[in-house]
Amino acid sequence: MASSSGPHQLALALAHHESFAREDFLAGPSNAAALGMIERWPDWPDRALALVGPAGSGKSHLAAIWAERTGARLLSSRALDEPLAGALATGALVVEDVRVGAFEELALFHLLNLAREQRAFLLLTSRTSPVTWPVRVPDLASRLRALPLAELRPADDALLRAVLIKLFADRQLAVDETLVGYLAARIERSVPAARAAVMALDQAALRLQRPVNRALAVEILRAPEP
Repeated sequence: MASSSGPHQLALALAHHESFAREDFLAGPSNAAALGMIERWPDWPDRALALVGPAGSGKSHLAAIWAERTGARLLSSRALDEPLAGALATGALVVEDVRVGAFEELALFHLLNLAREQRAFLLLTSRTSPVTWPVRVPDLASRLRALPLAELRPADDALLRAVLIKLFADRQLAVDETLVGYLAARIERSVPAARAAVMALDQAALRLQRPVNRALAVEILRAPEP
């Protein structure tokens, strides 16, 4: 990753559709355990599971794969304080991006109880382990400590390179290893950062009528932030 005095990291908004299909999920050592747990369903140690990992590690993609397999509804953690009647109608539910301050503790506790009563499956995604959430409801804290975890780590070098190659291929751009290696060493180690870098290079190449290569990447990554 670049230092503060080196090339700027890209942080651009996504301008195209992101596929959450199983065939578009690239597996590697950083996400293999979590992918394995998702694909083991319904053979889980419990009917509830916490999918934990940093931003851009693939939580939403894995949650979408699981939802497709199970017919689960997807719910934002901020919607937990709304009436939950019918939330478990399909027998499976994903609650996305559960974080401290973004959910009502009693509502989450009641949802965990409801899922157990209805023998429904529940998948929670979060950037941090539920064990670390400073909840005030003792019974909820106990439930969260007992939740099985499926953890994702930031993409390793091999996975990040594979993601970059696929993203370029999706745009029908043939690139060489020097460009892929240059980007992998300088961007944030996440799929969104890789996607932003590829999009920026594609747009710059079209605008400047130049090939997508390392020379262009050097210019783009060193360009001052607006």
